[in-house]
Amino acid sequence: MTGTTDPTDPAPTAERRRTARVRWVAGGAVALALLFAGAAAVASAREDAPAPRAAGAPAADSADAGFARDMAVHHQQAVEMSFIVRDRTEDEDVRRLAYDIANTQANQRGMLLGWLDLWGLPKVAGGDDPPMAWMGSGGGHQGHQHGGQHADGVLMAGMASRAELERLARLDGEQAEVFYLQLMTDHHKGGVAMAEACASRCTVPVEQRLARGMVEGQQSELGLMRDMLAERKARPRS
Repeated sequence: MTGTTDPTDPAPTAERRRTARVRWVAGGAVALALLFAGAAAVASAREDAPAPRAAGAPAADSADAGFARDMAVHHQQAVEMSFIVRDRTEDEDVRRLAYDIANTQANQRGMLLGWLDLWGLPKVAGGDDPPMAWMGSGGGHQGHQHGGQHADGVLMAGMASRAELERLARLDGEQAEVFYLQLMTDHHKGGVAMAEACASRCTVPVEQRLARGMVEGQQSELGLMRDMLAERKARPRS
């Protein structure tokens, strides 16, 4: 017979899984393209003088520019962690969350770097401007809770250290899932604090809207990750 599907036939399920993998790989290619494009842009910014600042654009030391620069770096690590865990687990829920985070944050990172280009501003801060200084009093001194500011590659609150990224890459299965969820929980908490600061301090309306969207989206994912950790008899680190 044609036009009917046997509900016991494993083919549809296998096809869905193949489709999900194709989507993950395709989405990964897009995310990596954005990631590499951003890295190239940062390298170019180090070598070349920035374009003249656009009329009416925010200043280089403004909250708008600071948030765009710092959140681009913050997002880059979230994408990196998500691609690491993709290869360390077969759990569909964790892989789906990692795909969503990688896809969303790579896209947002491209927007942030694009705005800096549009404004004619450098994509990296000057040597005298520590990360998060645009947040105001204490903003540039929010060290990593498992180490000091700039310790082992940590630039901003919530970011993982080099040692933690290396550990994630060594773990497998549920251990990798738990550690990824814990690292990403810390990462989102730092990201939410930065986005909330931009929502109140930035002056460019479209950037404020993006920041508010980040707060809502990442707070929702924080709740999801808390539940996923509980399912694995684990909890956030803080």
